[in-house]
Amino acid sequence: MSAFAVEHRPQGGDDWDRLVRFWEEMDWPEGCKVEIIGGIITVAPPPVNAHNYIAERVHRRLYSVVPDDWGVYETLNVAVPSKSGIYIPDLAVAPHGVLLGGDDFVAAEAAELAVEVTSKSNAVNDRVAKLNGYAAAGVPLYLLIDPHAPGGPTIHLYGEPQGGVYRVLWAGKFGETVKLPEPFNLDIDTSDFPVP
Repeated sequence: MSAFAVEHRPQGGDDWDRLVRFWEEMDWPEGCKVEIIGGIITVAPPPVNAHNYIAERVHRRLYSVVPDDWGVYETLNVAVPSKSGIYIPDLAVAPHGVLLGGDDFVAAEAAELAVEVTSKSNAVNDRVAKLNGYAAAGVPLYLLIDPHAPGGPTIHLYGEPQGGVYRVLWAGKFGETVKLPEPFNLDIDTSDFPVP
């Protein structure tokens, strides 16, 4: 099963609030990842084993360095209203306190790091829309792990967002070690990441 989009364009009033309400109240398929990307609701099937393996390896490494009052979340809904988006990064690092506001999502700028592992059916969203959204929100670091990159599996670490644009801090291929800067100061060995 591949991802599909549900275009819901609210008429009149506050479009963002209506779109979010539709996203919250709709009965979506069990186990699917439902996001708002560029004002369009996208529904994707659960990730495959290789995808989960990569996310778990990064997750495990992150927990070795995050402070006790931060968490590494797998299903955190992060809102980027300026880009008409609610994303669910594969991993998000954020202080525990931002999750206690009572909403179904947190402001993206509360995240210290967003990690996306691309899926074949919707890789372009991670490479373009989410890259731009996380930068616009000011998320300090965005780690894009792309097993489906056209030239072979790649990893990009983006940071220093200014004016809604990231700078590439590091780019490499599977098998290389990516170093996350402060506040993580963490090396992630990618030599065991599966290649599709």
